Parts: sequence; structure tokens; C-alpha cells
Amino acid sequence: MKYLFLVISLLALSGNMIFAQSVTLIESVGWFETAMVKWQPVEGAESFNVYYSGEGNTEVKIDDQLIRNYGDYFRADIPGLKAGDYTIKVAPVSNGVETGVTVSGTITVYAHDRAGFAFSNNRVPGAYNHDGTPKDNAVIIYITENTKNTISMDVTGANENPCVGLQAILDGFKKGNDNRPLIVRLVGQITDPSFNYKGDIVVENSNNASSYITIEGIGDDAVVDGWGIRIKNGSNIELRNLAFMNCNSDEGDNIGLQQDNDYIWVHHCDLFYGDAGSDSDQAKGDGALDCKKSTYVTFSYNHFWDTGKSCLLGLGEDTTEGLFVTYHHNWFDHSDSRHPRVRFFSAHVYNNYFDGNAKYGVGATNGSSVFVEANYFRNCKYPMMISQQGTDIFYDPDGTFSGEDGGIIKAFNNYIEGQNRFVAWGDEAFSNSATQFDAYVVSAREEEVPVEVVTAQGAHSYNNFDTNSALMYDYNPDTPEAAKANAMEYSGRMQGGDFVWTFNNSVDDASYAVNQALKNALTSYQTTLVSIQGDGESDDTGNGDDNGDGEVTEGDMVHNFTLSGLNSTFYTISGNLSDSKGTVEYNGLTLTQCLKIESATTISFNSTMVGKLTLVFNTGFEGSFKINGTVYNPTNGVLVVDVTAGDYLLTKGEVANLYFMSLVYDTSTGIERREDQKVRLYPNPVSDYLNIIANEKCSKIEVYTLQGVLLQAKELYENGFDMSHIASGAYLIKIYTTNGPKTYTIIKK
Repeated sequence: MKYLFLVISLLALSGNMIFAQSVTLIESVGWFETAMVKWQPVEGAESFNVYYSGEGNTEVKIDDQLIRNYGDYFRADIPGLKAGDYTIKVAPVSNGVETGVTVSGTITVYAHDRAGFAFSNNRVPGAYNHDGTPKDNAVIIYITENTKNTISMDVTGANENPCVGLQAILDGFKKGNDNRPLIVRLVGQITDPSFNYKGDIVVENSNNASSYITIEGIGDDAVVDGWGIRIKNGSNIELRNLAFMNCNSDEGDNIGLQQDNDYIWVHHCDLFYGDAGSDSDQAKGDGALDCKKSTYVTFSYNHFWDTGKSCLLGLGEDTTEGLFVTYHHNWFDHSDSRHPRVRFFSAHVYNNYFDGNAKYGVGATNGSSVFVEANYFRNCKYPMMISQQGTDIFYDPDGTFSGEDGGIIKAFNNYIEGQNRFVAWGDEAFSNSATQFDAYVVSAREEEVPVEVVTAQGAHSYNNFDTNSALMYDYNPDTPEAAKANAMEYSGRMQGGDFVWTFNNSVDDASYAVNQALKNALTSYQTTLVSIQGDGESDDTGNGDDNGDGEVTEGDMVHNFTLSGLNSTFYTISGNLSDSKGTVEYNGLTLTQCLKIESATTISFNSTMVGKLTLVFNTGFEGSFKINGTVYNPTNGVLVVDVTAGDYLLTKGEVANLYFMSLVYDTSTGIERREDQKVRLYPNPVSDYLNIIANEKCSKIEVYTLQGVLLQAKELYENGFDMSHIASGAYLIKIYTTNGPKTYTIIKK
């Protein structure tokens, strides 16, 4: 095919480009057990090698998938480092040779704060050691938007090997027969994998004490978009450095510890709105971070962004024995309630920042014992409440907690300002504070709560778990002021993550309605990541094969739903799959899975050339189908449509089943050969001057290598661009128009 010949020609020409430019570093920093470096694009570089040295290591080469292209810069992150000083070397590769190497200055890496119940009994949850390095024999896999459904590895005890897809691999560990520590690294924005459990990825290992699993995000932009993570029957599980947006799973929780878990650590995550649930109090989603029937858990340094029901703790345990959890250094940023809402558990809540909370801070019910220590409360309406007494029933006799029995809160060294009401036990300003109190406030942390202090409903007393030296862990609490500063600086993903939002305290402190502007920003969020080096390539970590470093190839433009499901790097596909709509034979292929064309189904793509779009439905189907709103009718189940450059949206005409689609460009006369195109570039191939004819205003032109390295950018004042100074090869031309940017492929002679 002509297009395949073009791709081969482009690769051959690009291999002749001469490279002589050194790397210019933009930024290099250390973080918690990770380091990062950014650098400017390098002309002629085919790829980059990155090495780190320090703490006994000399020029250790990092995995390709840790190296990413963001258009105007490249970035590499290096997780799994113990605390100490490091340098990073960045080496461009041209024609297989490293040239123009640059080494960073000294970078200081810091240790994670491993305090809390999750680290009791000498456990270290997750697949990293206590010093931050991977545990012995750890297996590392990389999950990207390209590989989430194709990643594969063999797992001991799995029902079938190889396990293909993220959930299938995790299911391989479900029986707890594979003792290799597993590190799952998420890179970039990842939408729902095609195989999940009712919208969640589920992590299990049959409570195998010798099994360790970490799921982590790489860098500052790892996003779990539209799905949640559920942990059940799990031991030694760690989730870190992830953002959760737009969760629409059946359970509705961004993260849910559902049943029978122990030694779980969730930290440095950003928790945003999910899709609205069916109940009136689920407008922002169901739970952000819930924990049920689990113990020895630590939730630390997480950032809750205006979440509604932030942290439910406990449901149906019916015992106050053996349930222990820690919350520390979390930033409850204008979130509404449940920080946490505690049933049954013994919970240590310390050094958190409660920032403009419209409903309440900590709630204690069903005989729970909660130690609230050295937190900073700013405009938290009700900092602490006990069910069916004190502030809980002061304004409304029905209370907040569905009439449940109370639990006791012990409080020490908290800073509270801007609250509506808070009553300490024995406060003489309140005549009935001995029975209608919100917390028992002590003057020293080792002070115990007397056994005669009981809840008004249920007569439950405090179990003083926090003064039991055999049970409690070592920790060094900050002052409330330092806790606020540390939570604001270090909670959430690395360096605060890539999502920026500023709340309006004058409005958002007291409001618990959905912030529609924030909601819109989350639903329209799109990563700026351009490509991932080695994305989908086979390696010794068990990755499945894909199309290399993210460039669009002919293979991306051919989509077989039987093989690829909803996953595509060229088409954006939204809808439901089915394998029960019959079998279609087409061009030697046996197609058994289809995309159901329903009212909510959409397919979109951008064509950069003139070409033909082919769609294959059930044999004999001749009903209507819409492309950019125009109705077309297939012939005997096959629809062939001429396309030009531009954006395309495919939607339902009538109910149908789509099995296969392809776009083949016509390159016989160069790009943009149709006179009705809004932008035309010629000649192609070009020797010197590239003519640009546009029916819309063009403001800027950018020239990239095929690997996405920016070579030149300039304002476009004239109707063309001088390419005489550019070496022979193949390039991507990006033109910014009033209707958005458009990208074309040009061959320079």
C-alpha cells in the first residue's frame, strides 16, 4: 500500500539526520524516593538514554518507559531510590550512538514518612523495601493508555498464562501463589481498561503475607480517569502518587478497601470528583477513600479536592476489637465531610489540614475510639462530632449519623479557628458538657480518657489504644502549624501534580454544592503527554507489544474490535463491546467482537490527509450510520467513505454492530490535494520552500522530528515556510489555525 511505503521511506530518511547538539537541562529535582529531570528537545535525537549515579550506584540505566515527550520538553522520572544524593545523566541517541551527554548537578532524594498502623509488626506494605528500593525479585510492569489491555506476563498459579491486560495480571495474583513482589507503574492518563469489575480494577492476593503489590503513578501526571481501585482479601498493598478523576464504577469509590484487608498503605494521591451517584448526597461521587472490614491501614499525604463523602471508615464489622487505622498529613481541601466518619475502629488522626470544610471534620460512631492529635482546623464547620450528642444534635435532633451510637474522641494539641461550634468535655462555658461534649480534650498526649466518660447513646467508653505501648508505633508529630505547611507542600502527587486549581475561600469554605467550574475542568482534563519512549515494546518486565513510542502508523489507523477492544492510539472510542452479535468474515479475518452502536456510542479521530474510511458491520446490514451528522448507508455491511483533512465524529444512525474500521491515506499527490481543504501544503516532497495556502487564519508553525522533538517554531506571517536549512528527512508540521492546531507529514528532499 502507498501509505506503508511512505512510512518505510520516512523511517529511512530520518535515519540519515545528523546529530550534534548537547542536552540542555531545564530542571532536576529530588522527591520522596524518586528523582526527576527535564530537558529541552534535541535536534536529530532518535531517543534518549538516562542514567543515575549515587548511594553506591554508578550509571544505572533507567527503563525506557520512564522517559516521556511533552512536546516542548522531555522528562524522566526515577522511582525506587533510597534517600541520599544523586546525579542524572541524559544521553541523546542518534544512529545508535550516544552524543552530547549532559550530567545534572547533585539531587537530594528524601525518604517517605512510613508512620502509622500499616507498618506494625515489622510489615512494609508494597513491593518496595523500607529504604525505598524495590524488594528482591520484584517484577515491574508499565501500564499506559496503549498497553493497559495488551500488557502480558506469566503468573504462578494463574488460571491461564500468559495473563493479558492489567486486570488479568492482577487476577493472576488473586490466589496468592506468586510471591514475587509486583510493581505496577501507571504512566500518563489512563481510561477504563476493557476488562475490569464493574468499573473498578480489583487487587487481591488471598492475604498472602509473603505477597507484596504496589500500584504507583510515575511523575506528576499519572491519572486514573473514569475508574476506581478496589482492594479485597489483600495484604501488603500500596497505592501511591495517583490522581483519581471522574470515577464512574458501580461501587462509586475512587479507592475502596472493601473487605478482609490488612497492612495497606495509600499515600500521595489526588482524589477528585467522581460521577454523581443516585443518592442526593452523592453529587460529587460516592466515597473518595473508604475502608471497610480492614485493619493495620495508613492513609497519608493524600489531597482531597472538594470531595463530598471523603473517608468512610467501617461498615458492618460489629466489633471494636482488632481494627486499627492511621490518617496523617492529608489535606482535606474544601471537602465536605467524613474526615473520617468512624465506625467501630481505633483511629489515629494526626497532623492533617482541615481546610474550609462545609459540614464536619471527624465523626465518631458505634463505639469507635478516635485520637485526634495536632491537626490544623481552618473554617471547618464542626471540627469533631460524636453521634447523638453535643454538636451533632444541637441544631438538629435527628443528628448526622443515622441515629448510630456514639464513639469517643480524644483530642490533643489541635489548632481550631473559624468553627461554628466545638464543645470539650468539662468546658465550663457549657453547663452540660460532661454529657453533651464533642471530644475529651487532654493536656498531654499520654493522658488517658477515664473509663467513666461514656457516650450519651450506647454508653461506650474510650479504649485508650493510643497509650498502649505494645500496640502503638513510633512517630514524631509536627506542630499543627507545621502539619498544615507539610500537608500543603507534600500531599497529593509529586510536586502537587499537574492539575492546578485555586478555591475561593469566601465562597467554597461554606459551600458543599458541586463546584461546576472544577467539575468541568476535571471532565475536560487532557494530558499534555505526547509520547512515551518504548511504549508497548516487549521487554524483560513482561510488557506486551504495541506500536513503539506513540507515533501514528498505519497499524493505528486499522482497528479490529475483536483484537483491540476499545483501545486505540488513533481513534477515540466510547461505547460498549459485545461478543454475542454474530461472526463476520472480512478480508480473511474472522471477527467475533463488535462495538455496539448505541445512542451513547462515539468514535472520533483527526485525519491529516485525503483518504478512505472503511467500516465493517454485520453482513447484510444496510441501515443508517452518521459521520459528522451526515447519514450514510452501508452496502451489505460495508461502508466506504472518502475523507479529507479534519476532525471526524461517528455516531448512531440506527442500532448496529461495528466490527472493523480502517483509514487509508491517499499519498499519490502529496498532502492536502483536494481544493476544498482549509489548509494546503505543497509541494510534498519539498526541496526548499513549502507553500501554505489556508482559508483560515494561521498564527504559528512548528516543525518536529518523527519522534516529536521540536526543531523550530515561528510566527506565520507569510504564506509559506523556508525549509532549505533543514536536513533531508521526514518531519511533522504543526500549524496553529483559528480552528485549532493541525498536523501534517512532510518529506524534505
